[in-house]
Amino acid sequence: MRKTKYILAAILVLFALAVSVVPGCVQKDDRVLKRVSVDEAYRLIQENRDNPEFIIIDVRTPQEYSQMHIDGAINIDFYSPKFRDELNGLDKSKTYLIYCRTGHRSGEALKIMDELGFEHVYEMEGGIMQWMAKGYPVIK
Repeated sequence: MRKTKYILAAILVLFALAVSVVPGCVQKDDRVLKRVSVDEAYRLIQENRDNPEFIIIDVRTPQEYSQMHIDGAINIDFYSPKFRDELNGLDKSKTYLIYCRTGHRSGEALKIMDELGFEHVYEMEGGIMQWMAKGYPVIK
């Protein structure tokens, strides 16, 4: 009987460890920081179209943003010396979808947002290039 308890406890610990290291997803308490496909990002945008608690952030440069961006996105330049401070000034309890050109900068931004304690952040894999390749709309 004791052996069974220990085995069950070990299995639960291993399961918890496995879940905590799933690539692309950090889950701490109720926090969710996750990479999502372009299709998932599009679905999130559609589901939250009228939700003021859902914010889309384009972390490319202002020049890149002015050429094209996802409708409703705000621009916070990853390369700005004030980038971290600008993120830190946002409401950490809201839900954010972040993207860049190909996914590199937004991946780094996701790490920063995790460090700053954001609760719900989705990072769009492949960036706006993958978004456009799928035929989703942009503002030019």
